[in-house]
Amino acid sequence: MLRLMTLLLIGACVFGASAAEVERAESALDKRVTELTQDLRCLVCQNQSIADSQAPLAIDLKNQVREKMAKGMSDKQIVDYMVERYGDFVLYRPPVKSTTALLWFGPALLLVGGVAALVLVLRKRSRLGAEAFDPEPDDDGIRTP
Repeated sequence: MLRLMTLLLIGACVFGASAAEVERAESALDKRVTELTQDLRCLVCQNQSIADSQAPLAIDLKNQVREKMAKGMSDKQIVDYMVERYGDFVLYRPPVKSTTALLWFGPALLLVGGVAALVLVLRKRSRLGAEAFDPEPDDDGIRTP
């Protein structure tokens, strides 16, 4: 009876250790999936990462990433696959190149254009005399605002 109890105890320890290893491997995979999907944009929400989004497409993409990682693909291979399939838009930090130049420099160009327009309008107004801004008189000669 003592031998049976000892065998059961040893078996439980071995099974528990292998279950813990499987759980650690799965949690490491989940952590890696989460880290990679934080850098990929949800194509439906567009303001969330795939990791944060609950859209059906984002969940499918997250599952694709998990499957590719389980097959042994590197993060770079997975990102290259996603970019090939969905374009640079899927990246939260797209590379600077001719097709993404507007994404990178568009806001600065709008800001410079707005400041330039403001300066031109203010210069034009400063050249006009004060009488240009006075209200026009009515028929009876009284100026009304």
